[in-house]
Amino acid sequence: MSTTSSEVMHVRFRTVDGIAIRYAESDERQDNAILLTNPWPESLYAFLPIWQTLSQHSYLLAIDLPGFGQSERRNDLLSPRAMGEFLIRLIDEWGRNTPHIVAPDVGTSAALFAAALHPGKLRSLVIGSGGTAYPLQVGGVLKDIIDAPDLEAFRAIDPRVTLGASLDKGHEHYRLPPEVREDYLKSYEGGRFAESTRCVRSYPKALPVLGELLPGIQMPVQLIFSHRDDLVPPINGEYLHERLPNSKLDILDTGHYAWEDVADQYAAIISAWVMGGYQNTGA
Repeated sequence: MSTTSSEVMHVRFRTVDGIAIRYAESDERQDNAILLTNPWPESLYAFLPIWQTLSQHSYLLAIDLPGFGQSERRNDLLSPRAMGEFLIRLIDEWGRNTPHIVAPDVGTSAALFAAALHPGKLRSLVIGSGGTAYPLQVGGVLKDIIDAPDLEAFRAIDPRVTLGASLDKGHEHYRLPPEVREDYLKSYEGGRFAESTRCVRSYPKALPVLGELLPGIQMPVQLIFSHRDDLVPPINGEYLHERLPNSKLDILDTGHYAWEDVADQYAAIISAWVMGGYQNTGA
């Protein structure tokens, strides 16, 4: 990574639950710990545009989820429920009591399972841009991936061509720094993209189970979705907002990659939330 990126996000590896997890953390702070999980097909560097803003008031720990970014994969973790359980083990490993979780995209359903199954471990969730509604409400290449009969078609693609074009087209305003774009592409080489699809391909089985758990999640949840998200339409946010008893929904005027395309707005929502807004939801 460039000097600027490396200095802003101090990236290392640590073994958690027997696998090497890539992570970045900010300078130490006692309050407002935030765990951020990477969106897909990106990596923890997706949070570079919001990192400095959030680190002014919170301790940040960003991770590449198992099988994503440059963390090691274990196939038994590539489902929303298993990934949610992994997040709890990671929190215990770090010794961070009741953090907020910021989990856009593929992390959304995992964070919800973590909240449903371990409510005392988390303070609040900030989630969105991830498939959660059932029956499924997803589009574009995400729907194609979920509907495909097997992984063979994805093993045959060149992620540098396919993902590169998708990332360039998908961002409305943000231009990926060359070293960040390279990190994204490198993260899914050598069959890693095909294997990473296992998580979203489990949605048809996982999301009906999650749907039954949603009304019991009393934790405050900030939902962030986007009007022009062709992959995960905002109906997913409405679905969650109707079922989560203590939630707030913001729908932004942008596409799928809100954390990068409208980074200032995205960071402002998170900042207001973790600095006390989460305590007033539903008031």
